[in-house]
Amino acid sequence: MKIALVGYGKMGRIIEQVALQRGHQIVLRIDLENVADMVPEKLNAADVAIEFTGPHSAYTNVMTLLHAGIPTICGSTGWLEHLAEAEALCRQKGGSLLYASNFSVGVNIFFEINKRLAKLMAAHPEYDVTLREIHHTQKKDAPSGTGITLAEQVMEAITGKTHWVNRPASSAGELEILSERVDPAPGTHHVRYHSEIDDIEIIHTAHSRNGFALGAVLAAEHIHDKKGIFHMHDVLGS
Repeated sequence: MKIALVGYGKMGRIIEQVALQRGHQIVLRIDLENVADMVPEKLNAADVAIEFTGPHSAYTNVMTLLHAGIPTICGSTGWLEHLAEAEALCRQKGGSLLYASNFSVGVNIFFEINKRLAKLMAAHPEYDVTLREIHHTQKKDAPSGTGITLAEQVMEAITGKTHWVNRPASSAGELEILSERVDPAPGTHHVRYHSEIDDIEIIHTAHSRNGFALGAVLAAEHIHDKKGIFHMHDVLGS
């Protein structure tokens, strides 16, 4: 594949390494210094774009890519209030879009475990559930997109939790997500069910960004010749 990298920071460079190892070609690299190159004439050299920037620019980047007809992988978090608009444009243009809060194969397996555990725990109100996520200090959004995904999965099964809060919970309906920012920390997520009798806890800890990069490239390989809106479970066959 010919890939456009939109965002060429630490994550973009690791994605580049993984893509080259898998036999792909990087035909365009977009960073702060050359945002003006985000035009159809240059984007059309790519079979697929992988967007990893930040909440301040992700929405604009994704919409630009979809308008240009480029199949788009997006891993930026903190812009989900606009995701429905991007999906609507994707359908309108007959394009391809895959957004994921986390591309790690391990994290996506963790998501499936989280959903299953939440369904089991829904019948046991004596347990209270809390979430905690730890990332490096350069991460701009809190809670993380992965933390929000985990919380949404829990709330889908445990209806007594009506909304998440990024602080200690002050009422039974609040689902607590505590965020910590320390270096170095690629990402750790805890889901804990606590009762007077015992605790049940599941944890995912990333050791590096390589898992996220591999997942993003696998996602690009999956959608570059397809049309529609996709998710990581489509890529992983789960």
